[in-house]
This record gives sequence, C-alpha cells and structure tokens, in this order.
Amino acid sequence: MKKLTMATGLSLSLLLGCASNPSGPNASHGLGGFFRGVAHLVLSPVQIAAGLLEGVASLPYYASTGLHKINQGMIEAQASITLDDTYEAAYGKRIKDINVDGDTNEQFRRMKHATAYLQKILKQHGVVDYDKYLLTSIDTANRQGATLFAVVYRLRTSITVIDKYNPKITRKFTTKDRLFYEPYREDFQGTPLDTIIDWAGVPIESYQSQKLQAVMLTLAANAIVNGKRRIDYWQAEAEWINGNFKTILKQQNEQTTRSMKI
Repeated sequence: MKKLTMATGLSLSLLLGCASNPSGPNASHGLGGFFRGVAHLVLSPVQIAAGLLEGVASLPYYASTGLHKINQGMIEAQASITLDDTYEAAYGKRIKDINVDGDTNEQFRRMKHATAYLQKILKQHGVVDYDKYLLTSIDTANRQGATLFAVVYRLRTSITVIDKYNPKITRKFTTKDRLFYEPYREDFQGTPLDTIIDWAGVPIESYQSQKLQAVMLTLAANAIVNGKRRIDYWQAEAEWINGNFKTILKQQNEQTTRSMKI
C-alpha cells in the first residue's frame, strides 16, 4: 500500500489555513483546500475498514473514493451497516440504481433532518431505541469552514438547559427547535443528559455532497450498533467554542491519518 507522506504533510499545512467565509473567495485556500491536497487519495479496503473504526473523523478521507468501492470495502470489513444499507434505508434507493456521484437530491441542511435519516437507518437495522439517537452539531466555526459533529444518545424529547453561550440564561427545547440538536452534558438541574457515541470536527466541504453525507450517516450508524462511546468530547467542545477549532482539527487529523495509514 502506497504511503502518501507528502500528501499528508500538505494536508496539515492547508488544514491550518483559515477561511473567512466557507462560501466566499478565500474558502478554497482555507480548511477545504486540505482535501484538494489529497484529491488523488483512493482508499484501499484496509483503509476503509480502518475508517469504520475511526468513525466520523474519517469522513474527509472518503471524498475521492468511488461509491461502489466504499460499499465493497465495507462489505469486506463486515460492517454492520454498509453504504448500500444507508441508501436503501435513508433514501429508498440502492446504490446500483443511482448515479456514481451518489446524488439523489436528498442532502440535509439541518441536524433535525440528518437525525431523521440516521433514525431510519437504525430502525431498519433493528435498533430498538433508534429514536433516542441524534446527530448534532456545533456551528461556531462554520464561517471559518468547519463544523463540530457529535452522535449522541438522549432519552428526552424536551429538555431545559443552561444556554451554552450565555450561562445566565435557561432555555427549553423540543425536537422542533434547531438548538435541540446540539449536545448537552446535563440539564439545568445538573442531571446528566447526553451520552456521546462519537464526534469529529469536519470541514464543511467534506459533508456538502449527498455521497459524503451518506458516508457520515453510515459511520455514525456503525458507531452506534457497535457500542462505541467517547468520553473526550466535552473538553473538545469547550475548546472549539472558544475558537481553538484548528487545534482540534490538527490533533484529529494526526490521529486519523496514523490509524488509517495514510
């Protein structure tokens, strides 16, 4: 297996660049430029299997690998849920029946909709409490080109919490509210709320296409059914909100490329 050492070095240098606006003229030179540095990277079956173990953090590295190759790699890795399973459960399509770009015009824009897709996948797989799992996001670095995602387990459909950005305010959210789809460690009385299954900081360009969104959902679903848990999220979230998102991305990149042998 060829080691892309130079590409990985380039990835780190570009990852630390800053985009003032992910849709603006500087975006291509910021976080999103990292992936052009490894645009030729096509994952091997071994790397696809390693990506399943890494979870959502591995998402960006699937960008240039074909839909069918990803699915076949997941089959060979004996993934509990394959990419084909995701397309069938979430979108009602089999990948053999869609374009190679994976687009069926069903991209999600909000975590409420992403969560609905995730729950469909889990339900089809037979997860009894499928409706207790959420895909959440922290969007404080979106203008700089990256989002902090977390897969969480939450028993409640209505929560009262201390405002994450202004601790003097108490807020109540239901499943209809956008901010319901952020992680919360505890409610306003200090009772634990969310169990973190998996999390990752992801450049925006790495989850805009339906193909990559489907890969994200597949990685998240496998983390759930395989019993994954992360205890390191809350410190990372605090750093992310405080503006240290590049540090989180750098550390994550180093861990993921090492584990996937990129």
